[in-house]
Amino acid sequence: MNGLTGFSSEAQTLSLIAFITVITVTLLLCVMTGPDRDDLGEFYTGYRSLSPVQSGLAIAGDYISAGTVLGTIGIIALLGYDGLSLTLSTVLSLVLMMFLLAEPLRNAGRFTMGDVLTRRTPGPAVRITTAAVTLLALVPLVVFQLAGAGDLLAVVLGFDTDGFKTGAIVFLGLLMIAYAAIGGMKGTAFIQIVKTVVLLGASTAVAVLVLERHDFSLPTLLDAAAAGSGAGDAYLTAGLQFGGDDLDMISAQLTVVLGAAVLPHITMRMFTARSARAVRRSMSWAVSTVVVLCLLIAVIGFGAAALVGHQGLLQGDPQGKTAYLLVTQAVLGSEPNPAQTLLFTAVATAVFLTLLASVAGITLACANTLAHDLVAHGVRRRRLSHTTEMAVARAAAAGVGLAALAVAAVARHLNLQALLMLSFCIGASAVAPALVYSLFWRRFSRAGLLGTLVVGTGSALLLMTGTSLVSGSPQAVFPDVDFHWFPYTTTGLVSVPLGFLAGWLGTLLSERRRGPDAERLRYEEVEATILAGVPAPERAPV
Repeated sequence: MNGLTGFSSEAQTLSLIAFITVITVTLLLCVMTGPDRDDLGEFYTGYRSLSPVQSGLAIAGDYISAGTVLGTIGIIALLGYDGLSLTLSTVLSLVLMMFLLAEPLRNAGRFTMGDVLTRRTPGPAVRITTAAVTLLALVPLVVFQLAGAGDLLAVVLGFDTDGFKTGAIVFLGLLMIAYAAIGGMKGTAFIQIVKTVVLLGASTAVAVLVLERHDFSLPTLLDAAAAGSGAGDAYLTAGLQFGGDDLDMISAQLTVVLGAAVLPHITMRMFTARSARAVRRSMSWAVSTVVVLCLLIAVIGFGAAALVGHQGLLQGDPQGKTAYLLVTQAVLGSEPNPAQTLLFTAVATAVFLTLLASVAGITLACANTLAHDLVAHGVRRRRLSHTTEMAVARAAAAGVGLAALAVAAVARHLNLQALLMLSFCIGASAVAPALVYSLFWRRFSRAGLLGTLVVGTGSALLLMTGTSLVSGSPQAVFPDVDFHWFPYTTTGLVSVPLGFLAGWLGTLLSERRRGPDAERLRYEEVEATILAGVPAPERAPV
């Protein structure tokens, strides 16, 4: 196996046909399931009409992004144990969401993260700050996934030119705008459901074939992976990714565990559940699906190391992003055959769907917060009509999408792994503390909330510029210069405590001005609603 040259023209032609079919079907889904009138409830939540199974599969689809699938398989294939530990951290993040935050989020929220945070601390400052944090957390994630899409589609379809790669980014960006603007919450949810089912099927087939090549023996597979990795026994022990720095490993795992599941495009799915019981059932389906997918991803990653080998993976892509495609070819032999062609097409379709669904869901979350938090209840002093707010949301989807695809097209030659980690760092350092404090701490004040959001986000941004993911390493955005000063590859070990500390200090300082009971009394007004779902008198959003 030599890099990417083994993909047959038959597989690439069939993949092109499959892509056209996927685009047609998903656009029809958006048109058929999207809001047919100017109704905010339908656009933002789909009228909470999804069943728990459908909602759970949609949550799993949003959670398992293209970066998760392709990047994690590559990390496991190249780094072994360290990649597996990060995979398990993503599972743990969703489990924590299920048990700690899912039901209170559904009870406290309406359409966006801003609705949750203003439930007890209303005000335009909270709305505007929340919108800014949401954009800073999610736009880098869209850019990261779009930037890698051009190279990936070029590999799959066999058009290895700069013009095609840039055109693929623009085309995918326009598709994601259409999905978000036309389909709304329900339309994008059905795309996520289709994506999850196809990804499960394709990954199961590849994982079973990997195990079959190793007599369905996990020890045999692991031994073969260690031999193929070029690292020997070190492949199955901690240290390859972080150079033996335990604090760096802890920082990365802390960032993923606290940040992955609280990103706004995940939390917005909680608002689509019909009831507290429904959200619990939805999260059960979501967690189960993610656990199964992560187990399959682990098997495929080890299979890539065993069957493709370290050098073959590096020839395909230095970060291992083509490992999924390479192992798909390897499990059925190096010579093209009909079975290999069909399997490759299925995997390529799953990857394409994953790219489309992931960026569409994130774009929708950005558009919703711009329209609802920033415009309708942030900078405006008078409420917008439903028709106007929906028009703003659709325009915002176009604006965010166009900006993201422009940046992705310009920066596609760079290694943008830092953008992915930045999203997780902001989630862990700002969003997670803000949610935990807002939902569970009676004394938490508006000053504490703003402090958490600003300090958590600001520290993550500042510290990330000093990491080796930005400069000073072959995997950096700027590998030829070295201005890194922060000793870890993620910021969580420092920025997460700073985010929590800022909320605590801001609350203490505000108590000196307003007294210790002011925020507690306000929280008690909504406590039964947040924790138990008891209906509360509706008040105008602010």
